[in-house]
Amino acid sequence: MLDSTQRFSSRVENYIRYRPGYPREIIEFLRTNCRLRSESVIADVGSGTGILSELFLKAGNRVFGIEPNPEMRQAGERLLQSFPGFTSIPGTAEQTMILEKSVDFVTAGQAFHWFDAARARQEFRRILAPDGWVVLVWNDRRTDSTAFLAGYEQLLRDYATDYDQVNHKRIDASTLRDFFNVESDTKTFPNFQHFDFESLRGRLLSSSYAPDIGQAGHAEMMEALRRLFETHQTEGRVTFEYDTVVHCGRL
Repeated sequence: MLDSTQRFSSRVENYIRYRPGYPREIIEFLRTNCRLRSESVIADVGSGTGILSELFLKAGNRVFGIEPNPEMRQAGERLLQSFPGFTSIPGTAEQTMILEKSVDFVTAGQAFHWFDAARARQEFRRILAPDGWVVLVWNDRRTDSTAFLAGYEQLLRDYATDYDQVNHKRIDASTLRDFFNVESDTKTFPNFQHFDFESLRGRLLSSSYAPDIGQAGHAEMMEALRRLFETHQTEGRVTFEYDTVVHCGRL
């Protein structure tokens, strides 16, 4: 298994173009339930290309993007350069390089499952101001709500290299209870992406467990993806359905 901080180095452009964003309703939920304000300072850990960071920047927050992968971090710096409130830092969840008690929120979008949870918890407690919050977000792709999505899930199980080992779905309620030490406040929002074949291909290749060009199984996986698309497309499109799940709480 590749080092988690290096897995996406060759996936950056597909990640930028084809990964889903997060519903803007998340901001209002956090304002209502977690005391988010425009003056709140955010440490977005595992910020990647800046998808979640951008949501908070547009809400007026100052954001420190903590990202260990150079290629992903540089993409985030490029994409978010118009936001004066964004600061990029080459840190990790376990060593953020953030000053003690300096942020009001620690966030992680599609990233917590890569962390060493115990060490990250200790680090988050160090950098959070008193009464600070942790917010964990995932776009949880539905796997059986349509025949296409069931087929896509099977394709991953047939061709992906280490899908089960790195799938974020392994983070269950027990893991979250241990991390927060209490029940977290949870909210789910519907989210969707619509793809033609080329964008579906890019979405698949943005995943670190999908064999890339030149790797064993890539050609066979692409053939299977083409068959799946042709079977289920409507007017040249297929749809990914997600439950965007937000967990927020104090440590």
